Amino acid sequence: MGTILRDMRHVQWHELRHAQGSASQVPGMLSRIAWGDSESAEDALSDLEQWIGALAVFDATVATVPFLWELAAMETVKDRAGVIGLLGTILAHDHAHHQEWTRDAHLAVLAGRATAERLVTDSDPAVSTAAGKLLTACDEHVCATCPPRGVS
Repeated sequence: MGTILRDMRHVQWHELRHAQGSASQVPGMLSRIAWGDSESAEDALSDLEQWIGALAVFDATVATVPFLWELAAMETVKDRAGVIGLLGTILAHDHAHHQEWTRDAHLAVLAGRATAERLVTDSDPAVSTAAGKLLTACDEHVCATCPPRGVS
């Protein structure tokens, strides 16, 4: 697996849930985004968005966000702008019955701010634009479950 995504093996994915059920398939999706051809990576990113962020966030979302930040920073990933967009989607959604998932998912996205700041100057215009949008979303983020800025 190399150095990227190597810590995926430490996550008990089968114990986590996403919109379609067990998160045991999430590592495969992340791997396809990291190393798949353009079509395979795009399909995996689309599936992952539906599973962990488009409708609501889940405990699998919380576990996935650090790996999404890794993928966003890797120049060899085919759709880094899409990965950054998924991070923005996660920041914009919640889970009505599990506020702790919402808070933890949002905080995990916000924790990657330094990576987004680096990506704003990326040579790929799609990546730099997506990173700029995500930084704006981070700056404007306010929700009932997240602590106010400056409070941890």
